[in-house]
Amino acid sequence: MRLAHAHATSSRGAHLPSAANWSRPRGCRRSHHPPDVRTRAVSVRADDHSPFLEQLELEVGACVAQRAYTPGRIQKEALATPKDRLRVVGRVLEVAGKLGGFALSLAWDGIVEEDLPKQQRVKSRAAQLREMLVSLGPSFIKAGQVLANRPDIIREDYMNELCILQDDVPAFSNPQAFDILEKELGTSLDEIFSEISDAPIAAASLGQVYKARLRSNGELVAVKVQRPGIRPIIARDLFLFRKLAYLINPFALERLGCNAQLILDEFGQKIMEELDYVQETRNLKDFYENFKDDQYVKIPKVFSSLCTSKVIVMEWIDGIRCTDPQGIRDAGIDVEEFIRVGVVSGLRQLLEFGLFHGDPHPGNIFAMRDGRIAYVDFGNVAELSSRNKQILIDAVVHAINEDYEEMAGDFMRLGFLAPGTDVAPIVPALEKIWQDSLGQSLEVFNFRAVTARFNRLVYRYPIRIPERYSLVIRSLLTQEGICMTLTPDFKFLEVAYPYVAKRLLTDEDPALRERLFQVLFRDGKFQWERLENLICLARDGGGDLDLNDTLKDIAKVVLLDSKLRKELLIAFTDDNRLHVQEVRSLMNLVQGRIDAQKLVQESAEALPTISRLLLKTWSESVLAA
Repeated sequence: MRLAHAHATSSRGAHLPSAANWSRPRGCRRSHHPPDVRTRAVSVRADDHSPFLEQLELEVGACVAQRAYTPGRIQKEALATPKDRLRVVGRVLEVAGKLGGFALSLAWDGIVEEDLPKQQRVKSRAAQLREMLVSLGPSFIKAGQVLANRPDIIREDYMNELCILQDDVPAFSNPQAFDILEKELGTSLDEIFSEISDAPIAAASLGQVYKARLRSNGELVAVKVQRPGIRPIIARDLFLFRKLAYLINPFALERLGCNAQLILDEFGQKIMEELDYVQETRNLKDFYENFKDDQYVKIPKVFSSLCTSKVIVMEWIDGIRCTDPQGIRDAGIDVEEFIRVGVVSGLRQLLEFGLFHGDPHPGNIFAMRDGRIAYVDFGNVAELSSRNKQILIDAVVHAINEDYEEMAGDFMRLGFLAPGTDVAPIVPALEKIWQDSLGQSLEVFNFRAVTARFNRLVYRYPIRIPERYSLVIRSLLTQEGICMTLTPDFKFLEVAYPYVAKRLLTDEDPALRERLFQVLFRDGKFQWERLENLICLARDGGGDLDLNDTLKDIAKVVLLDSKLRKELLIAFTDDNRLHVQEVRSLMNLVQGRIDAQKLVQESAEALPTISRLLLKTWSESVLAA
């Protein structure tokens, strides 16, 4: 029996992750545990050596023992046989013809530029570029999707056109798909599935998805199968891309401050990982592990025994499309709470786990009928090493302290600027962007406006946006757009700030606590005004923010951290006076946000745990002495 065909884009009901936009630069693998070595399917050989890959690994904080992509391996695959070499020649002629035609169109615009308004010409050529990329196939579609998030490479009006680039292509035949499934799984489909859909639910350039039911336990699952013969096509195009990158290196070095082959190697790593479904299976497992104790987030279960490098079998997600506010309300779900859960889960991915969903578009996020948020499609996942997370936190601290020279240094350490770049001209531009943003209230502040300003800065200076950070920006912008669809007057910072502030104030991580000291202490003096601003923004932006938990966490940190106790004592008695007025002002700020009776009761219940921690801290200090 076959399941009836279903639409993956329906506003309600079941959904399967599409095969589009699976990408991620990868270094050391990590979840919420310390990083470990992430193994690859392809071993590195001496002839695969690339200084550009080594630079990428240093930026990511990587410890890669094996890689899915190396220039040497791609060249061997592309030129493996005489027939392959002929295909490369044919592909060169095809690509050269279409690129040449596009170049001639641009040249013609320069000749007749007075006949059409400039804006109309640019829009027409941007659309022509998008259509050309689609016609050249999956590698070029993926390249266009990357360019849509790279203001350091392409101008903004072209970026906007490429943002609508679609990865949908005609599905390949069921017999081909089912043949691949049976070869990969080593048995007939009837042995594994009691039902499977008569047609793919979704099809994209790298693969397509079916809905099925497991014979063993009756569970509904999503079955993702890779498009046949796709790897040789990708390898051939990557080989050509890298040769082209070599030719345009002089321009890239002058304009971007980096080697074009470095950018290409980022792209190559990403797209080759997309072809390895074992990689996506690992992504699923890591996300599942990270959120297993989160009662508000649903990650689909993956059936590892049925997964291979070309097949993924995972739990079917039945939910309501996240951009359907009426459908969410009809299911009895609080839209405002759903938004808050979504924003917080996204921030946890970025700031706690360092492993985040790189493409949280409306087709990849669903509202479960029990109120949970569900994520699907884990091919496009990116990660930040512990080192890079700390640098990001440093950048936030330097922004708060308005230390723009250090902010520019953070950009260099994160890989936006080449080592040794003169940051003197960039510092005033960073200051203007930040000051213009701070000049707006929360009512009008949004990431898209700030990103637009930053894009103009990137286009003027030799700044390269590493792929993982372009995904961070894209992720934040997409989440903000989804939230504004659900609630048009949504303010992202009003939801995000309470979480960020609470984590900065209460997290026991020594590195985060050190950053808190940097924010609250300047030139050896405690900044009462900054603490007030922190509380004001958290209070005014957080809606029904309950400060009981925050105060309990702060009290716990103060009790356990002798350095913080000493610093607060000095702050309270600074300038040879007691800062009673400042303390009274802080108490007024939190008035009405604290349930004193509840706080006392819960504090008393937590007393045994705090006592044990105090005893442990004291014993460790004695042993250390």
